[in-house]
Amino acid sequence: MELLQGIEGQKRLSEIVKGIKYAMLTTRSATGELRSRPMFTQDIEFDGEIWFFTNLSSGKIDEIEADPQVNVAYSRPEAQTYLSASGMARVVRDRVKIGELWKPEYKLYFQDGVDDPDLVLLCVAVTEAEYWTSERNPVLRFIGMAKALVTKDVSQLGEQGRIEIT
Repeated sequence: MELLQGIEGQKRLSEIVKGIKYAMLTTRSATGELRSRPMFTQDIEFDGEIWFFTNLSSGKIDEIEADPQVNVAYSRPEAQTYLSASGMARVVRDRVKIGELWKPEYKLYFQDGVDDPDLVLLCVAVTEAEYWTSERNPVLRFIGMAKALVTKDVSQLGEQGRIEIT
C-alpha cells in the first residue's frame, strides 16, 4: 500500500474527490452508535479541509460537539474509486466564510439563504485517508483480475493507498 504525506497526499486526495458531489459523513451518537448521513461537498480546492453546509439545529452538530472525530466516505462506482477520510470536525459560524462558499442553488435546501441564523458550516480537517481505485474499463479490470489470480499479485487489481495529512 502506497503512503502519501503532506502536500503530495493533499493533491492525491483532491484528485480522487474532485467531481464527487456527495459524501457520507459518519459521527458518533451520545450512546456510542455510529451514524452516517449524506452531505453535499463544497466544490473547492482541497487544502486539508472538507466543507459542508448544515443547520445548527441538526442532530449531527450535538454529536460533533461531543465527539469531533468523524469519517467522510466518498464513492464513485462508475470509475471504481473509493475514499474513506478520517478527521476532526468543527462548526464554523463565520458569516463571511458562509457567503464565500454560498451558491444560489443551495437555496433549495436552505430557503432563508446566507442570512439564516441556523445556517452554519461544518469543516472537517482531514488527518488521514485510505483510497482504492481500479481500472475503469470493465474488460481491462477483468484482465487484471485474471492476472492477479494467476500471479497472486493483487497489485493487478488497482491502486490502494493511505494518505496522512499533518
